[in-house]
Amino acid sequence: MKLRISPMKPMKLQSKMILLILALLLFVAVVGGIFSLSQIAKILEKQIGSRALNVSQAIALIPSIRQDLEKGDLEHSRIQVIAETIRRETGAQFVVVGDRQGKRYSHPVQERIGQQMVGGDNYQALEKGQSYISKATGTMGLSIRGKVPVFNSNRDVIGVVSVGYLMENINTTINQYRMKVFSVLTMVILFGIAITIKITNDLKNAIFGLEPEQIATLLQERTATLEAIREGIMAIDGDGCITTVNHAAFHTLEIDPDLDVIGKHVKEVFPETRMLDVLETGKSQLDKILNHKDRDIVINRIPIVIGDKVTGVVSSFRDKSEIDILAKKLSQVQKYSEMLRTQTHEYSNKLHTISGLIQIGANQEAIELIGSETSGYQNLINSLMTIVSDPVIAGTILGKYNKAKELKIKMIVDPDSSMGDIPKTINRENLVTIIGNILDNGFEAVINQEPGKREIRLSMTDLGNDLIFEFDDSGKGLHPDLWQKIFVKGYSTKEQEGHGVGLYLVEKTVLRMGGNINVGPSDLGGTAFTVIIPKGR
Repeated sequence: MKLRISPMKPMKLQSKMILLILALLLFVAVVGGIFSLSQIAKILEKQIGSRALNVSQAIALIPSIRQDLEKGDLEHSRIQVIAETIRRETGAQFVVVGDRQGKRYSHPVQERIGQQMVGGDNYQALEKGQSYISKATGTMGLSIRGKVPVFNSNRDVIGVVSVGYLMENINTTINQYRMKVFSVLTMVILFGIAITIKITNDLKNAIFGLEPEQIATLLQERTATLEAIREGIMAIDGDGCITTVNHAAFHTLEIDPDLDVIGKHVKEVFPETRMLDVLETGKSQLDKILNHKDRDIVINRIPIVIGDKVTGVVSSFRDKSEIDILAKKLSQVQKYSEMLRTQTHEYSNKLHTISGLIQIGANQEAIELIGSETSGYQNLINSLMTIVSDPVIAGTILGKYNKAKELKIKMIVDPDSSMGDIPKTINRENLVTIIGNILDNGFEAVINQEPGKREIRLSMTDLGNDLIFEFDDSGKGLHPDLWQKIFVKGYSTKEQEGHGVGLYLVEKTVLRMGGNINVGPSDLGGTAFTVIIPKGR
C-alpha cells in the first residue's frame, strides 16, 4: 500500500499580503519600540544627570557649605540640615557633601556621616576641580550622580558635592514609558491589521479574485490571441498613448517592427488615426475606410468604458484588398454553385438519353454518346498530368475547363506547354489567383460572342529563370488606352456591379511576387495577357 501525499496548495495572494504586511508591521513596531525605549532611557538619564549636576552646582555655591568645610568641624556643621532640606525639595535620593579627603558631612542615612564617600568617582572633582556627571554604585546602589567641587575664596578645592538619583527609580520611570509605548504600538498594529484586510479585500475585488498565476496565464493567452488575429489591433489609454499593438497592426499600417511604440502618443505613430475622436465622444466607429499610404484600410474603433468614463479606445485594421479577395472568392463559389446545378441538370438529361438509347436497343449510339462526352475531358486530364506537376494548379485549370465547357466556351491548353519546375518558394495560392482571375476575365470577354467563336487559349512555360503564362481570348479586344486602366481597382468595361477587382488583384499579386504583367492584342482577335514570374524571388 502506497502512501499518497497531495501537494500543498499555494497560498493565495490575499493571505500572502496579509502575512507580509503584518510581518512588516510587527518588525517596524518591534524595531521602533526598542529604538524609542532606548532613546527615552538615554534622554531620561541625560536629563536626570543634568538635574543632579545643576543641584550640585547650586549647593556648592552656598556660603555656609564653604564655611563649614573650611572649619572642618563636623559636630557643629550645618551641612547635613541644608543637604537634607534640598534633597527633599528636589526629589534626589541623596545629597552628599564631602571634604577634601572624601569624608562625608551629609548623608540621608545619619549613621554614615563621617565615613568615606563610596563609588570612586571623586577624583576629577577633588583633584582637577571639574564638574561632571557619573554613574557609579554607592552604599545606596547604582545611581546617576552630579559631581561638583567646592572652592574657597582662593579657588582651592576644599570639598565635593554629590547629588544622586538611583537607577532603580529611573528604571521604574522607564518601565512606565515602556508600557505606554507598548500600548500605542499595540493599537497601531491592530489598526494596521484592519487597514491590511481592507486593502487586500479591495485589491482582490479590483483583480476579480484572480491569483498572480492566473493573471500571468490570462496575459499570455491575451498576447497569443492578439498575435493570432490576422487583423491589426491597437489600443490607447485615456491620454491617447498606445498600450497594446500586435504584429498585424505593424504590417497593415507599415510601421517599423523594430520601433518601440508602447507608451508613445498614437499621433506620433499613426497621424491619420481618428481614435482620439472616439476617446472624446465615446461613440463607436464601425467599418470606416481610411486611405493610408495609397492603401484602403477598413477600420473599426470601439471605446473602452469603465463605469461612465471612457478610459481608452481599441481599434482594428484590415487591408480592404483582403476583404475584396474574400468577396471575389465568395462570388466565384456562388458561380461554381450555379454551374454545378446547370451541369447536374445537363448530365441528368444526358443520362436519361443514354438510358433511353439502351432501352430501345441502340447500344452503339449510346456508346458513341458516352465516348464523345468523356474523350475530350480525359484527354485534358492526361495532358495536364504531363504538363503541370503541381496538383493545385492542375486542379485550377481543370476547374476552369469545366466552367468553360458549361459556358459553351472552347478552352485550349497548349499541349507544348511545360510547367513542372515550380520552386517551392513560390506560393501556389498566388498562382491560382493569377490564373483563375485572368481566365474568368477571358470568359467574360468572350461570353457575348457567337457560340462557335468563343475561345480561350492558355500557354505555359517554365524554361529559363522565369515562369511564363500566356492567355489569349477571342473577345472584342481592348483599345490600347485601356490596357493600363483595367488594373485600376474598381474599373471595369462591364456595366454590372461586382466587377473591377479581379485584374486589380492579379497585378497586385504579380508585383508582390516580383514579376510583371503585359497586355496586348491577341491573334485570336481579342486580348492577350502575358505574366512573367521570376523563379528566384
